Amino acid sequence: MKPTAPRGHWWVLAGVLTVFLAALFLATSILRGVGVPGTVQDRQPDGLVPHSVSGGGPVVDTRSGPPVSLDVRPGTVALTFDDGPDPTWTPQILQLLAAKHVPATFFVVGRHVAEHPELVRAQTAAGHEVGLHTFTHADLATAPIWQLRLELAASRAVLAGATGTSTTLLRPPYSSLSDAVNDRDWHAALRTGALGYLTVLSTQDGLDWEARNAQDIVRGAAPQDGRGAVVLLHDGGGDRSQTVAALGQLIDTLKARGYRFTTLTEAVGLPPQTAPATRLDHWYGSALIGLIQAAAAVPPAAAWVLGVVALLTAVRLLLLAGAAAAHRRRTGTRALPQPLPRVSAVVPAHNEQATIVSCVRALLDGGCPDIDVVVVDDGSTDDTAAAARTVTDPRVRVVTQPNQGKPAALNAGVAHAVHDVIVMVDADTVVAPGAVARLAAAMADPSVGAVAGNTKVANRKGLLPLWQHLEYVMSFGLERRLFDLAGASPTVPGAIGAFRRSALASIGGVSADTLAEDTDIAMALCRAGWRVVYRSDAHARTHVPTTIRDLWHQRYRWAYGTLQSIWKHRHAVRETGIAGHLGRRSLPYLLLFQLALPLAAPLVDAAALYGLASGTTPAPAYTWALFSLAQLALAAYALRKDDESLRHLWLVPLQQVLYRMALCLVTIHALVAAALGASPQWRNASTAHAEAQVHPATV
Repeated sequence: MKPTAPRGHWWVLAGVLTVFLAALFLATSILRGVGVPGTVQDRQPDGLVPHSVSGGGPVVDTRSGPPVSLDVRPGTVALTFDDGPDPTWTPQILQLLAAKHVPATFFVVGRHVAEHPELVRAQTAAGHEVGLHTFTHADLATAPIWQLRLELAASRAVLAGATGTSTTLLRPPYSSLSDAVNDRDWHAALRTGALGYLTVLSTQDGLDWEARNAQDIVRGAAPQDGRGAVVLLHDGGGDRSQTVAALGQLIDTLKARGYRFTTLTEAVGLPPQTAPATRLDHWYGSALIGLIQAAAAVPPAAAWVLGVVALLTAVRLLLLAGAAAAHRRRTGTRALPQPLPRVSAVVPAHNEQATIVSCVRALLDGGCPDIDVVVVDDGSTDDTAAAARTVTDPRVRVVTQPNQGKPAALNAGVAHAVHDVIVMVDADTVVAPGAVARLAAAMADPSVGAVAGNTKVANRKGLLPLWQHLEYVMSFGLERRLFDLAGASPTVPGAIGAFRRSALASIGGVSADTLAEDTDIAMALCRAGWRVVYRSDAHARTHVPTTIRDLWHQRYRWAYGTLQSIWKHRHAVRETGIAGHLGRRSLPYLLLFQLALPLAAPLVDAAALYGLASGTTPAPAYTWALFSLAQLALAAYALRKDDESLRHLWLVPLQQVLYRMALCLVTIHALVAAALGASPQWRNASTAHAEAQVHPATV
């Protein structure tokens, strides 16, 4: 098969995971929460700080020429609020200020502006002044120059995006009174001044971030003796209920003393420091706000997705473990009825010269003495047909036809089969002794239309085949037990399965409508009212792909064919009986656990890896470890039930990451192909329709 689907699957997954990890990084580092202000008022000035600054007013202008310190006019108070906007406290403070007819100045944190731009717009609409307080509440006194520039540029951009304005007012985080400025603070003020910003300090610190009650805040914030003041309070960064409680008292107290409230710039005699932003700055700021809001939405969305993935994984593990135990109790040791039905075996083969002989001989020894084997050589370019004819047994016939694909080969084999019970086996498969007899025994129940056998991996050398070996035992084997209990098995594996001729006739034979004919035929039988059951004791060993390329083609066909089959038989959800069991039990399982879960599972791996690397989100890593242990236990249980060795258990954790990632890529490939309308076909070479030719096997 040569699929015609697009080949962008690697880039699709890489792009999704890159965006996911970048958003996590942005949300947990750039958008990291604001810390509690430190006790910076205890700092002592150093030798480099000019006396005009350490002993001067709360506004320091270092933009050009000698530094200028501006003081507040007597009898004037400028209320300033840091660390907002906050969706809880900022609206309450705005409402109180409006009721008291008091203007204020808000020094906003850029990340909060991006998260709540409507609050900043409300501040400016009410006539309040807005200044910057960096983007992440970073300490500019210790930040490298690149971080300082980034903090201020990002803050200025989001303010432009939120309000369409720009400002030169800057209050450095962890700053307070003028006499607490040290050499590092002064160096930062010089750097920000060179970038065009005014440094705003305070004269009164309400210490509302540590005050026990509103009275303490009022005492710390109220100036004395009619002196002008810049009062430092907070409208974000923590619980500001005491600030809200103290604000009204503070305003009433100061008004009673004759104080006048105004904005910061008016209080120190400066013209407004706010100007309209350019159209480009406004557009850029709006885009940055959108990006940050999208990034901020990723962690909660990821937490929700990871929670759903964890729930689905847990449900699947419990279902498979419970079904395995229940299936064993139901089936127990089953004796073979006598006499056994007569069986015809159909083996479609395309370029299977190396395996066809062992396949045919195993069928002849499969426990049913009355068997005939039909090998259909589907346009092989090697000596498959000649190799099959070397089996010197009159019960073996070889049919040759131009290459028409597996469904056509199976239908040709059924047409030449002699008996009513038809076993279909892939040419690279070797059935175990007694397997054919056990499949035939299940046909003793006249309601059974098909029997799925237990497929195992034959070639177990190398990492890729061993991972498939674990998958066949852990997933396929346990799932078929679950489907058997549900009363509607959606797949009869092409490697080994048995069918009743009348059941095949009732659905028109093997259809070529999908790439997964083994799934399509099982679903069609269920919808026609036939039971499709599972014999876990009917073993067959099949060869699996040993290269990534071959595995990709196989799993792409399976995933795409499963999608096609689900869509083809979607109306089963409204039907009754066995068809209803298929539609309301098996199809949802396939959608959730074979399509949706493989798509989402790599996000768990990425989130766990990021959490371990960054130390910010350890929960996904713990969840991953927990489910890895659960998978390990389930694998051990499944291997024991199938009488397999436990020596390959150590591969399960690696399988959960690397192999699961490959399955995700395959699923993406199939979904993209389906979305784009790609229609790969089974047929490899000739599309000519010619009559099959029958050749009795000869010596």
